Amino acid sequence: MQPINVRYDLTRLSPEDYHADRTQGDCPADPALGKSVSIDFTSGASSSFQPHGAVTYGSNGAEFTIAESGDSPLLQSDWYIMFGHVDYEIKAAPGVGIVSSAVLQSDCLDEIDWEWLGGDDAHVQSNYFGKGITTSYNRGASHDAPNNHDEFHMYSIDWTSEQIVWQIDGVTVRAMTYAEAETGQYPQTPMFIKVGAWSGGDPSNPPGTIQWAGGLTNYAAGPYTMYLKSIAVTDYSTGSQYTYSGTTGTWQSIRSTGGTINSNGTPADPAPTIASSAAPTITSPASYSVPLPFEGTHADSTSSFVTPSIYPWIGSATATLETSITSAIPTSISGLPSGWTVNSSGKVVPPNAASAIVPPIYLMVACLIGLLGILP
Repeated sequence: MQPINVRYDLTRLSPEDYHADRTQGDCPADPALGKSVSIDFTSGASSSFQPHGAVTYGSNGAEFTIAESGDSPLLQSDWYIMFGHVDYEIKAAPGVGIVSSAVLQSDCLDEIDWEWLGGDDAHVQSNYFGKGITTSYNRGASHDAPNNHDEFHMYSIDWTSEQIVWQIDGVTVRAMTYAEAETGQYPQTPMFIKVGAWSGGDPSNPPGTIQWAGGLTNYAAGPYTMYLKSIAVTDYSTGSQYTYSGTTGTWQSIRSTGGTINSNGTPADPAPTIASSAAPTITSPASYSVPLPFEGTHADSTSSFVTPSIYPWIGSATATLETSITSAIPTSISGLPSGWTVNSSGKVVPPNAASAIVPPIYLMVACLIGLLGILP
């Protein structure tokens, strides 16, 4: 197969195509949590989290159910934290193709994740992104998490300017320092929280996402439900709101109104430093290190990004991007129904749509316009 070269020119995009550029000061400030909160969802909804899609509540807490194509229920916090600690008490959803997610995400698409696959009751994936850049796929890792579909477990993230620590039931499974992150891609801007479920195995998704999710989703065997029993959040910084200054996108450029940016834990309770060597050796990288940002629970409704239908794809961080894709597009996917095919552009199509037109490929520009010139 010949390489497919796609060229993107940001100068051809109209202003309305851009996600507002936080580093240029043209967006409202981010409301800050500025304290610690603990929420028990078995008592019902919380005013701190807004639902998107059909989120229900019961004795197991918040319920995120996938019953049909297009379902993607989630809760999103009304506030942001600027470094902090989060404990999620979660029981993941079963079902091949179903993805449960717990995401910290910033307006500039910094991100720290937990991800569970419905076809794998024994593992959980950790991941991170910086400024939405996906120039390589070596960020994800897989960790032992037995019975994650059948039992509640506590999944934690501790985030400072110096390191990110992922823990399961209080046991560190991964620790990554600033120096160990991909160059220029350590998450360090104010984050809000999103928790929810989505169908990575939906036939409308790109083949790479479907493969990573374990295969096509069988909606007839559903519904499939993820549960969030409780969440405890500590914002290491204080104040009423966080604003961006300059164009660096670094934590030093973030300002707090009426408070302080505490980069390494609260003054009264500094975050512990855990050596990376103290965490288990990561011997099982997550397959493809996807989902490709930003789908499902990762989706940013204010971004113009559309996942390319070509698989695999390689992002870049230059103002004018050229992507050269040389790997062969897969011709079949695990669980593909009889008669369904993958066309020459990598799109899954049903028997009566073999000539379906593949939608155009767009570039996710998010709030990177002010940052592209300074990232390596």
